[in-house]
Amino acid sequence: MKKIFILLMILTTVFITGCGKNSIDTVFKDLTEKVNKLNSYTLSGNLEVKNDNNSYNYDVVVSFMAKDKFRVSLVNTSNNHEQVILRNDEGVFVLTPSLNKSFKFQSDWPYNNSQIYLLASIIDDLNNDSKVEKVEENGKYIFTSTVKYPNNPDLVKQKVTVNNELKIEKVEVLNSKNEAEMTFNIAKIDYAPTFDESYFEVNNIINTNTNKEPTTDSKTEDENNTTEKDSTTSADAPDTSEQNDATGTKDPSGDFAEDKGTTNTTTETATLDDIIYPLYLPSGTVLEEQEKVAKTDGERVILTFGGDKGFTLVEETATCEKEFTVIPTYGEPLQVNDTIGAVTDNSLNWISGNVEYYIVSDVMNTEELLDIANSINVSAVASLK
Repeated sequence: MKKIFILLMILTTVFITGCGKNSIDTVFKDLTEKVNKLNSYTLSGNLEVKNDNNSYNYDVVVSFMAKDKFRVSLVNTSNNHEQVILRNDEGVFVLTPSLNKSFKFQSDWPYNNSQIYLLASIIDDLNNDSKVEKVEENGKYIFTSTVKYPNNPDLVKQKVTVNNELKIEKVEVLNSKNEAEMTFNIAKIDYAPTFDESYFEVNNIINTNTNKEPTTDSKTEDENNTTEKDSTTSADAPDTSEQNDATGTKDPSGDFAEDKGTTNTTTETATLDDIIYPLYLPSGTVLEEQEKVAKTDGERVILTFGGDKGFTLVEETATCEKEFTVIPTYGEPLQVNDTIGAVTDNSLNWISGNVEYYIVSDVMNTEELLDIANSINVSAVASLK
């Protein structure tokens, strides 16, 4: 009798263990199939990005419509500054409504690296890792896999928390020390919204408040006049050609619209309150020259750094355009500090605190330029007149 009881206990344990394993595997399989079959979705939540001792928080709204339309609104909670990343049939755009302008990229975004707030990217990373970890804790399912952030190789894996309704609740991107450098808490997911085609058009974003979750059957509003600058520059980068000739640093993108006779006028003039210096410099790199010059609509500072890892840093006041302006941009969209910027093989360009920053070097790679950019963390250094 005792032997029978022991045998029954063993069989019961095996049965329970097997069911548990099958259960989490089933959740993983069902989640994958569900996301891959989605024709549309919308989700909202909060994204926290850590950079050394700084932390940036964003209210995020993501919308997707098959097969290739994405609209991501990121609102910085500290200053209510909004940017929108948009992919549609015309290309990839990063819109800044407060400046009445958009940068247009010829880019593979969002397919060129992992994306913490896009469902397909999250699921692809899980499925591409043959050693994905699957754990059940407190009624939740946690899946951990490797990720691909080529511009930040210290980001090595993601931890995805899923509930019983097959809805992702949280995504964390961890560094090599197993610390979360990005955390996305999802408050709401709708797996079956409907959108009007115009919802994924640039003019619709300019004409509507993108800080609200989309409603079904979005209606087209009257379109604004759109001006496109004749430029292939890195996110409206300033003209540093004279400095580049002096330092041996070459501008990869050619002419800049600002100083080449562009007639587009702006609504406000800004001044730089102070010069902002990087808190990090490569070993042996020193500031050799700085120059502050007036523009027709603001001010510009050019900082020239010499050494084995020399580079040029330009800071200038950002301006709001009278008419909505689309600027063709060389590079890829990338998170830089508290904003979305543009990155190329040897340059970075971003706007923060009413100041536009541009770093270029012919001897430094993208990761090295990002280290410098991430050390420039003052949030508001310009004022509008």
